[in-house]
Amino acid sequence: MKTRLLLLAGLFFIFPSGQAQQKGNAKVLDAMTTQGMKDWQIPGLATVVVKNGEVVFKKAYGFKQLDNQAPVDEHTLFNMASTTKAIVCQALGILVDQGKLNWTDKVRDHLPYFKLSDSYLTEEARVQDLLTHNLGIQQADLLWALDSTSTKETIERFALSKKTYPVRGGFDYNNVMYAIAGEVIQAVSGQHWTDFVKENIFKPVGMADAEAKASEIFKKGNYTTPYLNDLDDGIVQVDYNLSDQIGAAGMIWASLSDVTNYLQYLVNDGVVGKDTILSRSTFDYLFKPHAFVTDAMFYPTQQLTHPHWKTYGLGWFQHDYRGEKLDFHTGSIGGLIAICGIMRDKDVAVYVFANLDHAELRHAILYKAMDLFAFDDNSRDWHKEVFQLYSKFKEQEKQYYEKLRNDRVKGTSTTLPLEAYEGEYTHAMLGTAKVTKSDNGLDIDFNNFLNVPTYHWQYNTFMSTKENPYRAEIDFNFQIGSDGKVSSFDAFGETFEKKN
Repeated sequence: MKTRLLLLAGLFFIFPSGQAQQKGNAKVLDAMTTQGMKDWQIPGLATVVVKNGEVVFKKAYGFKQLDNQAPVDEHTLFNMASTTKAIVCQALGILVDQGKLNWTDKVRDHLPYFKLSDSYLTEEARVQDLLTHNLGIQQADLLWALDSTSTKETIERFALSKKTYPVRGGFDYNNVMYAIAGEVIQAVSGQHWTDFVKENIFKPVGMADAEAKASEIFKKGNYTTPYLNDLDDGIVQVDYNLSDQIGAAGMIWASLSDVTNYLQYLVNDGVVGKDTILSRSTFDYLFKPHAFVTDAMFYPTQQLTHPHWKTYGLGWFQHDYRGEKLDFHTGSIGGLIAICGIMRDKDVAVYVFANLDHAELRHAILYKAMDLFAFDDNSRDWHKEVFQLYSKFKEQEKQYYEKLRNDRVKGTSTTLPLEAYEGEYTHAMLGTAKVTKSDNGLDIDFNNFLNVPTYHWQYNTFMSTKENPYRAEIDFNFQIGSDGKVSSFDAFGETFEKKN
């Protein structure tokens, strides 16, 4: 059932900078964002721009919750998602400044239980390697998507993730490595990474609303609701993702007020008032290029920005834009998005939150803000360009599902009675899946955490309904062994073996 969107202009501040041009730029950015929210059907959004340490644009738009039309305000909590990574890198930088850690320390020197599938990589891995996505181990997001086990057990299972390229010889975005980085913070400081960040970053920077554990947000009361624009049903509410076991990869929640202070701290090179959070040399090191990023692993907006080079710092993607270096990072998790960007040589920084899954208006706001406040240029319609770019992907997605449904072989049945598919299936890294017969097909429960109802699709294949936290359509292909019994099923590109 489609949810009707009513967009409400919320809190709005334009702070004069002494120049009429800045006020005019703020009006242009506001107009583009307002139109963008309508076109993207975004329930709620918050954004801020800081230039030379001064807030030149700050606005909250729309609703944090559609049903009661509660407006987004300056203190509404949104998920920082992967923009959390930059904060975790800064926390490690503080330990470097304290002389307790070196970027080139071996991970095992701090975490003796740390182990990877390749023995050489296990011994060679350095703290910095946890942050640059280029150590050579395949990402394993299914570890936390299918289970809610502890951080330590997640890391121990991660030891089974395959080596995919030579050490530091590629780029494969890897969230679990950041969970390991969080454990390094605790091992070195004696504090859980969330407590260390609260004390050493949130408090001095002035992030008074922020919560480092996603599970704590409900105590605050003022938090947003995640939404998704479903191909069939339009704007629908989705479940909160509270995967704190990989929290250092992307579970910090913060408000518009928080990120305003955060941007001012970034533009001021790690200094807040008279307090130096990070030494200048360490702060600069965070923004140095540390890994090359391949075209396949970079954002589709490269089709619009045409960068000559693409790199990754410590918690930052990087590329050249209009002859300047732009450091930025998106965050995306279950119905919530963020983007943070800074052009250090221009002293301009931008942050955007929204409560719609993959609302790529965030990219348009980032580049438009840079054009306006770093270059005083209003010549490019970034919303139109980004919207057209991502509309192509939406159309491709639609065509994919149409083809999937058209290619379905109708009138088929399973090889065996449904009861024969029931039982426990195991995967060495991903845990256990319990399959039970249901009225419509099979229910597949992963680790007593994620239940996925399915219905018969064709032959021995079952398709998930959208009654799962991710509203994803997932195919489960069951295999029959030479003994005529069900032996396994394939899903997510992985095989779960049936226990005898």
